[in-house]
Amino acid sequence: MNRFYFKIFMRKMENQSFVTEFILLGLSQNPNVENILCVVFLFIYLATIGGNMIIVVTIVYSPALLGSPMYFFLIFLSLLDSCTSSTVTPKMIIDFFYERKTISFECCMTQLFAIHFFTGIEVIILSAMAYDRYVAICKPLHYSSIMTRRLCGTLVMVSWTGGFLHSIIQVIFTLQLPFCGPNVIDHYLCDLFPLLKLACTEPHIFVILVFSNSGSISIIIFSILLVSYGVILFSLRA
Repeated sequence: MNRFYFKIFMRKMENQSFVTEFILLGLSQNPNVENILCVVFLFIYLATIGGNMIIVVTIVYSPALLGSPMYFFLIFLSLLDSCTSSTVTPKMIIDFFYERKTISFECCMTQLFAIHFFTGIEVIILSAMAYDRYVAICKPLHYSSIMTRRLCGTLVMVSWTGGFLHSIIQVIFTLQLPFCGPNVIDHYLCDLFPLLKLACTEPHIFVILVFSNSGSISIIIFSILLVSYGVILFSLRA
């Protein structure tokens, strides 16, 4: 009897067609609406990249600003914002020209990794900037001795490490899931939760792990921001 069920299982495995690409439904299936969205998102994307590059160039060619830790972090924040936009928007704009929007499994995983990587770094940089403002306002006499270039470099490295760990964990979780059936993503990008819906298994444990990973970093960053700006407001009130 066990051999009988084993043979049935093996036949099912042989007949399974594992997903090699995903179909993105996008924002709309109306060609006229897609043409308008293409122009709108292209304008927003160019404005985003152009604005961030203006910030970077302005700071780099202003030695007085570049020496300030706040503007040092602002450069990285602008670059990260450009990278995050470039992860999703160009692919979405190109897809507006095609009726059938597809993305390979490898590109999907790469996009998923890049989104969580850059956004993870970005939120950690924001907490570093909050700490910088705390030191500048609450300890102005010790600001230069505390916010040294070494500390700023360390905070940047911590943000890159934190973003990488957060992202690689999300991708590892996703790669453990079997995708052997439906491959239509009701989204304009390869996001994590739409992918979980396509898994050929019950992803309850993976959902808990994903929430634990994303939730922990969100709670930690939010707590740092809340405490930093809370202390700043309290000190200003005093």
